[in-house]
Amino acid sequence: MAYIREIITEGNPTLRKVAKKVDPAEIAEPLFQQLLDDMWETMYDAPGIGLAAPQIGVSKRIFVVDMQDEVPGRTPLVVINPKFVRTEGEHVAVEGCLSVPGMVGDVTRFETVTLSALDRQGKKFTLEADGYFAVCLQHETDHLNGVLYIDKATNIRPAVTAEELAAAEGAGTEGGARRPSDEAEPVAS
Repeated sequence: MAYIREIITEGNPTLRKVAKKVDPAEIAEPLFQQLLDDMWETMYDAPGIGLAAPQIGVSKRIFVVDMQDEVPGRTPLVVINPKFVRTEGEHVAVEGCLSVPGMVGDVTRFETVTLSALDRQGKKFTLEADGYFAVCLQHETDHLNGVLYIDKATNIRPAVTAEELAAAEGAGTEGGARRPSDEAEPVAS
C-alpha cells in the first residue's frame, strides 16, 4: 500500500543537499520499492508531474515523472541516479515547484537533453527529451543536486494566470498528471 508523504518546502535543509547515489543492489529491496510507490502517490495527490526524493525528505538520487498529458506517448518514469550525457540549445519556460508553493519564475534550460539512468528494476536506460519534457527532467535533476528553480529563475512572482497556477502546482501548462496503470512503468531505451 502506498502512502502520501509530506512535501517539504523551501527552507528545509534537505532540499539544499546533494542527494546520495543509490546503490543498485538497494533497488530490489521492499523498502526501496515502497519509497517509489509512496513517491507516485504523493506526486499524484499534490497534484504534480514530477517529484524528487529530496522533496519528501529522502536524500537519494531518485525522481518520478508523469507527463502523459503533456507529451503524447510518454509513459510514467522512475529515474534513479540520472546523468545528462548530452545537452543542446536553450529554452525559456515558466516553472513552479511543489516545494515553492504559489510562486513561478522564468527559467532558461537546455532545449534538448539525453539522460542516462536506472529504472525501477535497476536496468540502465537512455532517454532523449526536448522542450517541456527536457525542462521537467532538468528541474527534477536539479532537486537531486540541492538546487531549486528559484536559484536560476528571473521574474519570480506569485502565480496568477491559469498557466502560472498550473506551473506553481507542478502540473505544467496542461493540468495534472494521471495515475499510471500497473503495466505503465516504462523501460525507455
